[in-house]
Amino acid sequence: MLTDLRSLNLKNRKVLVRCDFNVPLENGAIADASRIDASLQTIRYILEQGGAAILCSHLGRPKERDVKYSLKPVASYLSDKLGMKVALAPDCIGDITGRLVSALAAGHALLLENLRFHPEEETNDADFAHELARGKEVYVNDAFGSAHRAHASTVGVTRYLTERAPGFLMMREIEALSALTTNPEHPYIAILGGAKVSDKIGVIRNLMTRVDVFLIGGAMAYTFLRAMGEATGKSRVEEDKIGLAVELLQAARARNVSFELPSDHVVAAEPSADAAVEVVTRIPEDKMGLDIGPQTIQRFISHIALAKTAVWNGPLGLFEIPAFAHGTMAIGQALAGSAAKSVLGGGDTAAAVAGQPWASRFWHISTGGGASLEFLEGIELPGIKALEK
Repeated sequence: MLTDLRSLNLKNRKVLVRCDFNVPLENGAIADASRIDASLQTIRYILEQGGAAILCSHLGRPKERDVKYSLKPVASYLSDKLGMKVALAPDCIGDITGRLVSALAAGHALLLENLRFHPEEETNDADFAHELARGKEVYVNDAFGSAHRAHASTVGVTRYLTERAPGFLMMREIEALSALTTNPEHPYIAILGGAKVSDKIGVIRNLMTRVDVFLIGGAMAYTFLRAMGEATGKSRVEEDKIGLAVELLQAARARNVSFELPSDHVVAAEPSADAAVEVVTRIPEDKMGLDIGPQTIQRFISHIALAKTAVWNGPLGLFEIPAFAHGTMAIGQALAGSAAKSVLGGGDTAAAVAGQPWASRFWHISTGGGASLEFLEGIELPGIKALEK
């Protein structure tokens, strides 16, 4: 059972808040602040309740302390958004940081330096977790994107901070994804794309007992098409997963679950912006499929129009190149405009729709790539489990 953050007394208390500030940086500036914005509600609530918010996060995958992975740009962004100075501690642990935590006044925030400057974070080292928890009284985890990792800041600290709760972002993620796995409304469709069948095996198997229709696109579709004996040309195919694809297709047929694959394709000799593009129903030997074709788009849209629940994970083509983005955009726009309770998962899917005028019309866009996939696979996420009483 998870504790409601609003039930905790935060006044004049030091609150350790695990956030997901793992944002893309370009020339030292934040290129996309959506992950930071997603946790502002939780941070503001803690400050308004008179708590002192000690914020922590990782950024990138540094092997050691490296200035290019510093959270300094995040501290500046938070200062602007919160309307107060948010200082950056020189480290996430240590005596100097400890003194800054002790001196932090109620209603103010402090950002700790990158957790992954210490390898003990990812190994969930008990001493590191104890030091990270030192001087704090309450723990709030709002980093759903890291909930599938049993790290010191997501699991270890809960051994020392017994008053704990999920943040508002974490709860939104849990509620939205639970709606896909517990008593979903039907018809229920799953739109799956991306490069690899192997990335989606667990999701397909777990959703097989729940969904009515799978709509399959992206490079992963070509492994399934090869399994059905279709020509795939130079398209990306996971040769070692063809047998598995056959098994999944048979399981869908046995359960009377519709497994819809592309019937026409946007192809080119290579995945480049200046390649000659054509639409085919049979992929030539010297071409590769890089997007779903117009017939497939219309067929997929007809399923979307009937859906009451929908989950979408993975783009349906090489959307980074405009010539191969049409399928992803058309399906995204149709889903956003539908009556379905629609949930998007995965970083590539969110990146594909980012900036589109209809992107705000989805019921929920998950901030967690790997975490949302594991949740949909039915795997218990350690970061959520650690918050339970």
